[in-house]
Amino acid sequence: MNTVTQNGVSREVLVGVTGGIAAYKTAMLVSRLVGSGFGVSVVMTKSATQLIAPKTFEALTNRSVHCETFDGASSHLHIELARAAKVFCIAPATANILAKAANGIADDLVSTLCLSFDGTLLFAPAMNSVMWQKPSVQRNLKHLKEDGAKIIEPNTGRLSCGETGIGRMAEPETIFETIAGYFINSKE
Repeated sequence: MNTVTQNGVSREVLVGVTGGIAAYKTAMLVSRLVGSGFGVSVVMTKSATQLIAPKTFEALTNRSVHCETFDGASSHLHIELARAAKVFCIAPATANILAKAANGIADDLVSTLCLSFDGTLLFAPAMNSVMWQKPSVQRNLKHLKEDGAKIIEPNTGRLSCGETGIGRMAEPETIFETIAGYFINSKE
């Protein structure tokens, strides 16, 4: 993987895609990042691949997309990807990945990267309003914030189930601006 730098500073972003219907919006985010000169590597959960094809992200990034912890590329893929990036953004962040990350569960590549990554960790949650408001989800969000993760709050609007309420993933431009802000404010 060729890393992207500007003035000697890494502009590498790792994007985790989990199994929420908002994954289609992540393609727009990745396109915006690449178009703005960021190097983007994408990792996906198995559930995410049921909603959007890895080939979509491969075409947008001109890089391989990784879906398995041990995909033959490297026995230390999670370490290599984690060390290469400055920001790791999980979008959409389902209730499942929030629970795994909050509790240190590492049973797939995305959740393993949450543990091996030591840069800026961003979550862009997306889920039904009832799920979003569950005490367990709110506890996990609080725990993640206490651990230093940043949450890009979901919007209120029409959800994929046809209901209207909170839980709609932030728009790609909002997520892009949040990611770009970490590079603008970086002292490295």
